[in-house]
Amino acid sequence: MRLALLKLGYIEGQNITTAYLYADGKRERYDGLAAELVRLKVDVIVLAGGLIPIQVAKNATKTIPIVMTGSGADPVKTGLVESLARPGGNVTGITNLETDLSGKRLELLKESVPKIVRVAFLYDPDVPAGRQARNDVKAVARVLGMTIQPLEIRARTDFETVSAALSKERPEGLYASEGLAVSSNGKRIANFALKSRLPSMYNNIEAVHAGGLMYYGADLADSYRRIASYVDRILRGAKPADLPVEQSTKFELVINLKTAKQIGVTIPPNVLARADRVIR
Repeated sequence: MRLALLKLGYIEGQNITTAYLYADGKRERYDGLAAELVRLKVDVIVLAGGLIPIQVAKNATKTIPIVMTGSGADPVKTGLVESLARPGGNVTGITNLETDLSGKRLELLKESVPKIVRVAFLYDPDVPAGRQARNDVKAVARVLGMTIQPLEIRARTDFETVSAALSKERPEGLYASEGLAVSSNGKRIANFALKSRLPSMYNNIEAVHAGGLMYYGADLADSYRRIASYVDRILRGAKPADLPVEQSTKFELVINLKTAKQIGVTIPPNVLARADRVIR
């Protein structure tokens, strides 16, 4: 996003100053971080994350504009905005609506590794998008003749319990889905899948760079470029209530061929040809 802002004429230290705050996957830090942003009296809050941090920020301030990206939940159903066309409050931005992609990810995993039948599905049940993704994946699994084993990750520390369950159940594939608690464990999940020789699908591209097999979802680089235009318009006087929430329009399939070789999987040529990026 910084490069996109630079192209719009914003130079760090001259006409714009940015502060970066990180929760490191710890929900207990959200309230404190939101309060810190309000204390700093920032002009715009940009949030890259799921539903919960956006809700926390919205509860912390009704006046500071909040620009969201990376939210997989429906912003209307969850009450973040009144409508996509007219948000009506202080929240606007990009919605990925990741749950619409949940079934497609399972289809791609099955198409890439046809022998897979039993798949462990990791998700956060405390996140609406996580629960919806679980239901969507189960429905698609029935059509594909697959079995889904849902495993809950509510906190960063839960993966130790989940990894024990995975070692015991020995699924044929792994799918890491919705929730910050899941994505914050992305590297650990990818490492486990790699060591266990499990073909794996993620909704977090960082996990694929860490050794996971596949990612399918919004092109985040494109989303961040579009987010910069929201920041620009708000700094020039536009109100978030009047800036329509946009949906992601550009998606990408990323395949880690290095991982495929390590776990003994050959990606079919027809799937490989559709990949937007290949990690070798």
